[in-house]
Amino acid sequence: MQLDLNLLAALDALLDEGSVAGAAARLHVTAPAMSRSLGRIRRTTGDQILVRTGRTMTPTPYALAIRAQVHELLQQVQGVLAPSRELDLATLERTFTLRWHDSLVALGGPALLAAVREQAPGVRLRFLAESSVDTPELRRGEVDLEANADHPGRSDVRGELVAETGHIVVVRHGHPLARDGSLTLARYADADHLTISRRGRFESALDGALARLGRTRRVVATAPTEAAGLAFVRDSDLLVTAPESTTRAAATDLGLALLPLPFELPAARVYLSWHQRYDTDPAHAWLRDLARTALAGAAR
Repeated sequence: MQLDLNLLAALDALLDEGSVAGAAARLHVTAPAMSRSLGRIRRTTGDQILVRTGRTMTPTPYALAIRAQVHELLQQVQGVLAPSRELDLATLERTFTLRWHDSLVALGGPALLAAVREQAPGVRLRFLAESSVDTPELRRGEVDLEANADHPGRSDVRGELVAETGHIVVVRHGHPLARDGSLTLARYADADHLTISRRGRFESALDGALARLGRTRRVVATAPTEAAGLAFVRDSDLLVTAPESTTRAAATDLGLALLPLPFELPAARVYLSWHQRYDTDPAHAWLRDLARTALAGAAR
């Protein structure tokens, strides 16, 4: 037997109003339509539900017995089909999984966590390391929010630009390029380079910019994370070119020297990405707003 949920709303109105006309007015339907609904309810339950007593209608014992249950069921159904959009951060309990570039975790993660703990102490954040290959966890709902330099290429994944930053060259103190304070394009191109790439790529957009200037560079190694890349630079004569805002603090803490890039290079971008299923999720929207603020502040 197929159940029509509209009958539940009709039954609740009939029991509450005690009349066909009152129930019809309440649900904004005609009296004949409500009479037909009452007939269907009677056939379904095998009970008269309302019986005429003079000019009024009286609920049957069965109707009186189920009245509270019917009202509660209707509220539950309405709650499922039209969930509350109110977000109570004080009682929110949820774990969000974030896959961010390692430098963004170090730079923006603490501010995000502090804001989350202050506003919603029941929320937990799980930060995952980036994979060396593209993974579908975002589309499968296993990752809630990504942050990196990649603009999503799929229509079902949202991508929002949250920050931009220039580039700097990082070398060890005492490096020949740092001693005289003059880094020319020729000396930059002739140096030994290291790239930071989770996929192990030796080339990047930087090589295209050099090629347009008639130059090439020699990349002798790649590192999967910024921390590993800076460790290589600290103990060698290699140089690495990296986004300034995400690198300056870590490089300074390691006692490394920062040099201006001797040619124009488009700014490095930071994108926040999520699957479209979370577009209208109030808790996810709240987290996105905090993440946006943390990342934008870190990139200044």
